[in-house]
Amino acid sequence: MRHVAFRILKVALPCLLLAMPQAEAQPVRIKDIADIEGVRDNQLVGYGLVVGLPGTGDRLRTAIFTRQSLVGMLERLGVNTRDNEARLDTRNVAAVMVTANLPAFATPGSRIDIAIASLGDATNLTGGTLLVTPLLGADGEVYAVAQGAVATGAIAARGAAASVQRGVPTAARIASGAIVERAVPYTLAGRDHIRLALRNPDFTTAQRIAAVINRGHGNLARATDPRTVLLTLGGREPVAFLTQIEQLRVEPDQTARVVIEEASGTIVMGANVRVSTVAIAQGNLTIRITETPQVSQPGALSGGETAVVPRTQIEVDDQADRRMGILRGGVTLAELVRGLNSLGVGPRDLITILQTIRAAGALQAELEVR
Repeated sequence: MRHVAFRILKVALPCLLLAMPQAEAQPVRIKDIADIEGVRDNQLVGYGLVVGLPGTGDRLRTAIFTRQSLVGMLERLGVNTRDNEARLDTRNVAAVMVTANLPAFATPGSRIDIAIASLGDATNLTGGTLLVTPLLGADGEVYAVAQGAVATGAIAARGAAASVQRGVPTAARIASGAIVERAVPYTLAGRDHIRLALRNPDFTTAQRIAAVINRGHGNLARATDPRTVLLTLGGREPVAFLTQIEQLRVEPDQTARVVIEEASGTIVMGANVRVSTVAIAQGNLTIRITETPQVSQPGALSGGETAVVPRTQIEVDDQADRRMGILRGGVTLAELVRGLNSLGVGPRDLITILQTIRAAGALQAELEVR
């Protein structure tokens, strides 16, 4: 039996939506929505070799950079292989890129986590060991050195006719796998001004942060733009003062925005989204074709031949009993989605509805499609 189904949109679907009270926004700490300007991580990168792999490393004949790196490493250790470089044939070595984030105020001797990713045609890094790898900053200076046993957390098994894989065996992390060798210079002592940088720039939120600081500590905060709040220390000790500031609570404002991820069918909406009065019609037309071939068997001694006779059954559901619904103005997007979900409308159909409402000018929000 064979089934073929076609789905066609644009058939009427009723919408019955009830207004519901909106939950009030909760105040949050300043430290959760703003950073201190200049206090940030710095990205590091390095190139290294992972050795000790059970035949799952790079093929030296095709991964030229791995072969050259291996030869250069052996030379530094006093082993000369350049005369026989063409005869190197091992799959126990893999070239990798190593990345890390150097936290603010990290001091020499402290440890940081590192991430490793295969650069050549290695199939699995599990069980290998990363050799000493300098990690460079954007200025080309070495800020950390990485080394350690690699653990991917992935499972990969292969047989003659089948294989299974869980996770990504060519990427791994080493907890505390790098030692900081150089600190990024930054001091708070002696500063007259400190800037707070909002993670989500907004005029209203910046002004609220300045207001709540001024209420408790005098007139020393000023919002200079949607992202920045300028603090005047006035001789205060920076660390103690910032400890008090970051615990203050403020209610952040939000832009009315709808974010749609079409690849996964994900919809994220803000609490301030509103929908004007609009009529909505949406539904499904399903056509199902069922093939049930039957065998025609001739009688005994009749001289006939056995034949397969096709039998086709077509069913059409146009959902003609469903009508257009009217959505009153002022209804929030949350109420719209809740009403459509109660009628069995899935995320894919919701995306189409929201885009159409926005095209009609009834969605009072920014629509971002990714």
